[in-house]
Amino acid sequence: CERCQCHGKDKQPAILYTLLSQNLRPGGARQRCLCQQRRTVCLRTPHLTCQAASNVLLRTISFMKNVAAFHLLPREDQLLLLDSCWVPLFLLGLVQGMVTFEVMEAPAPSMLKKILLSGQSKGQEPQGTQPTLAAVQRLQWCLNSFWRLDLSPNEYTYLRGAILFNPDIPGLKAPGYIESLQWEAQRALRELLHPEDQGRFSRILRVTSSLRAVPAALVTDLFFRPVIGDADMGDLLVEMLLEVPGWPQAP
Repeated sequence: CERCQCHGKDKQPAILYTLLSQNLRPGGARQRCLCQQRRTVCLRTPHLTCQAASNVLLRTISFMKNVAAFHLLPREDQLLLLDSCWVPLFLLGLVQGMVTFEVMEAPAPSMLKKILLSGQSKGQEPQGTQPTLAAVQRLQWCLNSFWRLDLSPNEYTYLRGAILFNPDIPGLKAPGYIESLQWEAQRALRELLHPEDQGRFSRILRVTSSLRAVPAALVTDLFFRPVIGDADMGDLLVEMLLEVPGWPQAP
């Protein structure tokens, strides 16, 4: 990286980069420039991947619609749960559907685009940003962790319920009822496991927490921005939940 920030003006490794590199795991990662991880990436096959992602999202919203207990909640709670849980539920759908994807380095914007964007105010800037390689690698690590669990169809079903009914969201009108629903889903999931394999339940919950930590902006920009453009993802999700037509298809 001749011009990267990992090197000083004399092309020698900068002091900060040297210190950080000493803490990296042995192997090839020790020699890899940290700027490589900050490079922006995009899907290698956006048409195929975005179509698969859209199908998973439709199934995710359909699942929520078909849960009777979800419809008994106040509309405000339904929307709060939707906003909070759509990302981990969508990622769980990617895992169950065995949806894989590859990324490549995002093409640099043209000089004309840079000039045009430089004159925009903050309120006029596009909503989406290109994901970084490091962020996508963390996402793929989360998905791979779930694949290694090799969940059964019933485990997927009860885990969806445990994710959907999250009582810790601020502003809920019926947190007690939602907590009881989550407890029932977790109890059903635990009962699927053999008594000698209760450690698996803890592993499932631990990996699930990693899905909750994935930013919605990353998922939106990587899988849906090529389809929806600058449209607001939250508004589209509400439209899908309320059965308002108009979900765009991949180009």
